[in-house]
Amino acid sequence: MSVLDKARAVAAGSNTRVVFPELDDPRVAEAARRLTDDGLCTVLDVAADPTEAQVAALVSARGMKEAMARRLLQKPLYRAAAMVAAGEADAMVAGADSPTRRVIEAASMALGLANGVTIPSSYFLMVFPDGREFVFADCAVNVAPDAVMLEAIARASADTATALLGEARVALLSFSTGSSGTGDSVDRVRNVAEATGFTGPVQADAALNATIAAKKGLGSGDANVLVFPSLDAGNIAYKLCQELAGAQAIGPFLQGFARPVCDLSRGATVDDIVASTLVTIALAQHS
Repeated sequence: MSVLDKARAVAAGSNTRVVFPELDDPRVAEAARRLTDDGLCTVLDVAADPTEAQVAALVSARGMKEAMARRLLQKPLYRAAAMVAAGEADAMVAGADSPTRRVIEAASMALGLANGVTIPSSYFLMVFPDGREFVFADCAVNVAPDAVMLEAIARASADTATALLGEARVALLSFSTGSSGTGDSVDRVRNVAEATGFTGPVQADAALNATIAAKKGLGSGDANVLVFPSLDAGNIAYKLCQELAGAQAIGPFLQGFARPVCDLSRGATVDDIVASTLVTIALAQHS
């Protein structure tokens, strides 16, 4: 059963409350209608007015003054995130009509990061025509992660893969495998590999091909989580997989927050929004 089939099965029995702060977008409205008609979630619009619970959630999360919290809650993204923080919704799906940075700001202010997480990051769930499924990270948020940031991305991606794919086999990608190359980026990846126990630094072919992995002497060649050394590498890779291999790129999703947040691409189709919501619901059952 594919990860989307599993997510659909989970959603069908969960009655998860998902808030969509952009229901005025026709694509989001149609996706919400499909999800409702199929009984896959309870669709929520942003609350007409901020509730006292939402105000309290912002004050508690950031220690801000009540007046500032009420001003922020005039913005739909903040109100949606505060609904999740206040327990009025279980997850948030946004981004169809909002920049990623705005979605992250709202989630950061209202929800905060999960325990042990130092930065938010993103991933795509990549589904290939042959049935293989991967987590690609970070492809949308962190431009040039240092070793601390890269470690946070790798650990969060491992948690995501465990929740969605059943297990995480993490490869920290580089232009070099093992000790064959040197340079700042290789050293950074090597440090993260040593700190986490994940495979790396490793070239993409060795991460994915058991024969090549054996020749190069690192890993087992069966990674299902690919952590890229920079946003350049990750973003280019997922788009190449889409265009040249016909892969479906579901997301991007934000990870590292205390509750599930989906940051849709502004070019998302109705099908993309439905699929992304199903994955978000599946993650909500693990948080």
